[in-house]
Amino acid sequence: MSLKIVVCVKQVPVSNNLKIDPVTKNLIRSGEVGIMNPYDKNAIEAALRLKDEWGGEIILLSMGPSDFEMTLREGLAMGCDDAVLLSSRQFGGADTLATGYVLSQAIKQLGDVDLVLFGRQSVDADTSQVGPIVSEFLDWPQITFVSELHSPSKQTMTATRLLENMQQKIEFQLPAVITIRKELNEPRYPAPRNIQQSYKKTIRVWDENSLQVDAERIGLKGSPTVVQNVWAPEKEAKETTYLKGTPDEAVRELLIQLRSSNLL
Repeated sequence: MSLKIVVCVKQVPVSNNLKIDPVTKNLIRSGEVGIMNPYDKNAIEAALRLKDEWGGEIILLSMGPSDFEMTLREGLAMGCDDAVLLSSRQFGGADTLATGYVLSQAIKQLGDVDLVLFGRQSVDADTSQVGPIVSEFLDWPQITFVSELHSPSKQTMTATRLLENMQQKIEFQLPAVITIRKELNEPRYPAPRNIQQSYKKTIRVWDENSLQVDAERIGLKGSPTVVQNVWAPEKEAKETTYLKGTPDEAVRELLIQLRSSNLL
């Protein structure tokens, strides 16, 4: 028995100068330069090490516009076997619930999946919600914030969850959904040959007609989260005080000012 692993990845924006749809108040992702969500690289590395140990297949899964293919090819260059992009205007405007629903339906469509891996969160939204939502739709165990992962057998794994004030060790049976912390590993760099080979692989593109989805549960229709307003914070110039004299004199003056402001 070998493992069939799905790694869900997301492309996140590079620039802070992002555009917001004036109607939906959602981020306009199409056409924006993006990179792979950094935590997702740790999830890919975890999948690759499990494959090295037990054999099997790693499938990348992402939802977004066509330019998300760049991130999927990066994952293929790292060593993944296959990639699926969920791309349709009907998926646009999805919140975490609608996104999790579509991803879970795609995982069911792939069939016989043993393990689904996510990065702990995406650096653009920072919700950490999609992995747990997918696990609920699949009705599989979820193990979040994993900093250590061991696989004594192909059916059973043990994980350490690194939480704010504690560590928790868990033993669980497959299939399962796991979200990965960066402490778990150091992602590998794609070799030049693997980068070249990644562009020879076909990325499958699925829309709502490729999946068994309820049209009322995808995109904006399936998103109960409503953004009322979005605005950029106003830039405020702060008064700057330059400390003069020798380093010792500057330190003494700094301490005097901090104490006078009740900061010390």
